Amino acid sequence: MLEHDNLPLPDYDHLPQSSLMHRIRSLSEDQLETLLEYEEAHANRVAVVEMLQARRAELREGATPSAGDQSVQPENAGPPAGGSRVSPDSAATPSAPPRHGVYHESPSRQRP
Repeated sequence: MLEHDNLPLPDYDHLPQSSLMHRIRSLSEDQLETLLEYEEAHANRVAVVEMLQARRAELREGATPSAGDQSVQPENAGPPAGGSRVSPDSAATPSAPPRHGVYHESPSRQRP
C-alpha cells in the first residue's frame, strides 16, 4: 500500500483539483502511475482519475514532462507578506443610493 509521504507531489491530498491539473504536467509516467494507484486506493475521485489517465496517455503518445519545482505551492502561501492595502482610509465615501424611478428626487442630479 502506498503512503502519503512517498507521493511525487507534496501534500497531494490537499491540492485543489485545478492546481493538481497543472502540477501533474511535470511528472513522469512512473510518477503518474504512483499517483493513480494512490488515488484509486483512497479518494478515487472520478475527475482526478480521468485527469491522471489523460496525462499518462499524453506521455505515452510522446509528450514530455515540463520543468517545475513541486516544493513551491502558491495555493498554500497564505496572505501576502505586506498585508492588504485596503483600509478604511482607502474606501469610497458612503452615499445614499439613487432613488429609482423619480428623476428629480435623486440627490445631486440635474435635468439636462
